Amino acid sequence: MADYKSNYLQEVLETHKMKHIKDVFDKYRDRRNEIKDFLNAEYGSRIYSPFDSGSYSKHTAVNTKFDLDAVVPFKYKSFNTLEDMFSDIYNKLNDKFNDRTTVRKQGVSIGLAFEEDGIDIDIVPARETRVDGYTETRNLNLHINSLDPSETGYLKTNIQSQINHISGKDNERKIIRLLKIWKFQKSKKYKSFFFELLVIKAYDSTLPTGNLWEQFKTVLQYIVDNIESSTFKLPDPGNSNNDLMSTLDSYQKTLLKSDFEWMLTNIENNEKQIEYYFEKNKEFSEGASNNGLSYGVAGATPVSTPSSKQRFG
Repeated sequence: MADYKSNYLQEVLETHKMKHIKDVFDKYRDRRNEIKDFLNAEYGSRIYSPFDSGSYSKHTAVNTKFDLDAVVPFKYKSFNTLEDMFSDIYNKLNDKFNDRTTVRKQGVSIGLAFEEDGIDIDIVPARETRVDGYTETRNLNLHINSLDPSETGYLKTNIQSQINHISGKDNERKIIRLLKIWKFQKSKKYKSFFFELLVIKAYDSTLPTGNLWEQFKTVLQYIVDNIESSTFKLPDPGNSNNDLMSTLDSYQKTLLKSDFEWMLTNIENNEKQIEYYFEKNKEFSEGASNNGLSYGVAGATPVSTPSSKQRFG
């Protein structure tokens, strides 16, 4: 007998695949390559080759909300300080593209929003941690930008290690994409990288088996059982001192536990409730009419609002 919940989740994933927006993605990729070419021309031998990062590189992107990222690894002696590096690349990008886009300083990146075609590109300036160390270790330091001087500083990372951490984990990627879909559709504010590490740890700890719903259920239950524990850690594979659990306060942990508890309870009580928690991208559902260029989530009517003793979020 076919498992409705698992089949439905497979259909949700199918409608959110990036292949449905190839023309849109090609425009994003071309714009990112234009920016990388510009930076290569501007900085020459002061940088190593810029490389692509983010959800698309990790194969966890969904077509309802995404941007493209590129990391620009500077050589150690290129700037005296990380802040100088960050400011210089911001100024160059702003001078070059400000007539076509809004250029903004973000936490550790510089965002370029090309409003005429809805394309967002994030550029991450980084500097190797020691002279000639990048080619050996791939370790990088990022400048932390903040209006609050007490929050500025630097973050050591290894983005290649983060990419390698998810390499070959096809089942984990499916669950990560489902959580990103839920996060976007329900307007949750959790970081995608947090969910990525959480799912990988759940798989390492519980070794989920069975169909997609059974594996998803195992992951959610693991999160419910562990998320509030004071000893539960999510170390960044690019920097073991960076614990992603620190991005959540105790209230956010309680909210996430409650959300997943009620999701499990409501779906187990009525399998059709899964349609409330995970809507298909109706632009790419069977029989939908589209020209392949649009990628927003069409409005949908949920089967019903599930029960909960206390509604959060």
